[in-house]
Amino acid sequence: MDRTEQLRAFLRVAEMGSFTRAADVLDWPRATVSLAIQRLESALGARLFHRTTRQVRLTQDGQILLPRAQALVADIEGLEALFQERREAVAGRLSVDVPSRVARRLIAPALPQWLQRHPRLDVVLGSSDRHIDLVAEGIDCALRFGELSDSSLVVRSLGRVAMVNCASPDYLARHGCPEQPEDLRTGHHMVGYGSPDSGREQAFDIAVQDQQREIVLSSRVLVNNAETYIACCLAGLGIIQVPRYDVSEALQQGRLVEVLPAWQAASMPVSLVYPNRRHRTSRIDAFAEWLSELLAPHVEV
Repeated sequence: MDRTEQLRAFLRVAEMGSFTRAADVLDWPRATVSLAIQRLESALGARLFHRTTRQVRLTQDGQILLPRAQALVADIEGLEALFQERREAVAGRLSVDVPSRVARRLIAPALPQWLQRHPRLDVVLGSSDRHIDLVAEGIDCALRFGELSDSSLVVRSLGRVAMVNCASPDYLARHGCPEQPEDLRTGHHMVGYGSPDSGREQAFDIAVQDQQREIVLSSRVLVNNAETYIACCLAGLGIIQVPRYDVSEALQQGRLVEVLPAWQAASMPVSLVYPNRRHRTSRIDAFAEWLSELLAPHVEV
């Protein structure tokens, strides 16, 4: 194992605060990570980590080494990329997290062809509707919809998705089709969507003279997953508000009907995020370009 690999191990342990989690991210045996750190400490003549049963943290020498190791590894990776074809540079393991419905409807069907273009790349595809801690869970990048609250993340904007209000024909037959926002207050229900992170039920938004306004609607069912949210709407349990691309087929087939088309909620931003600029690799760049192509028919720039 050369010095560069030892420094990569050092950076991952420092980032994760754990030898075990660093091994998972590097896809190395834990013993290999420990050996890399031991050899690096021996070569430098300095102890780099305080190790206890509860935590692993940098020593003063480790803190001195950290920014220099980051710069050195980044320079080496940049030099390697300079003399490699892009196809060959996109190699290793890429761990991503995307909303469950995007994973099923867009990414999974297109993934085989993309992996054929990059035969040395492996993908760990996580799919959830919650905002995970990228560093703590060893995720390289994540696709997020909506306004971002974590200012520590590096953000690449992929555009905005148009929203639509819709309900099933069965629901509208029982409750009537609202013609004005005020009609929603008389006998209508929404399918409630609780944030997977906070559990707080999201409001029903409409646009009135270019201003966003919340309408309070009752909900007889509350979900925390986009798949279930749309399934409940199809089952006639209430009106929902979703990105239009998510239900375009159901709208075309008549299984869902658009309501209040003149009062749509504001379009929703779509972003690819990663922890910091030193996490940006050729793998992330390649994934970002491909994801942008996948989303292009469904987003507004």
